[in-house]
Amino acid sequence: MPGQVRPVTDEQDGLLAYLAQMRYVLKLTAFGLTPEQLRATPSASPLSVAGLIKHCATTEEGWLTTVRGERQPVDYGAYERNFRMADDESLDDILVMYDRVAAATEKTVRELADLDHPVPIDHSVPWNPKDQDFWTLRWVLLHLIQETARHTGHADVIRETVDGATAYPLMAAAEGWPETDWMKPWKKA
Repeated sequence: MPGQVRPVTDEQDGLLAYLAQMRYVLKLTAFGLTPEQLRATPSASPLSVAGLIKHCATTEEGWLTTVRGERQPVDYGAYERNFRMADDESLDDILVMYDRVAAATEKTVRELADLDHPVPIDHSVPWNPKDQDFWTLRWVLLHLIQETARHTGHADVIRETVDGATAYPLMAAAEGWPETDWMKPWKKA
């Protein structure tokens, strides 16, 4: 996938394309890292590259479960677990889960085909508005783009702290771009 979102055909296509791009760029932050580096938390926070990818996948899955009107079990320990790659997990496990979630998101959005589809607001959390009862599917997709982009920024900083790699050289390495005077693909040290 190139560094820019492809041309879009309509609003739904655009929202899905931008969400796919953000997922891709987030996953690129893990390119070439060892399991130890994927779990590294080199900043003041407990965030790691793998944990951020897992969190975005589980957050998207939770939102789309709500969009589909499916019940979700309450698991108060899940929030913290979803920010960490477990000892028995691999990056491949997390990426497979994220790809499965992404496919389900695309399928749900295309099947609903209505960006004004109402999505109930959870009033049990303090950050949601109390004077409204529904989001729209459009709002949920914009929120997922925002959430994924925010955490991609966190992952970029963590990755750069771990080994100095930055987004475009990582993309160049992952996609096999030719080296130029102004763009050097990332190489493992």
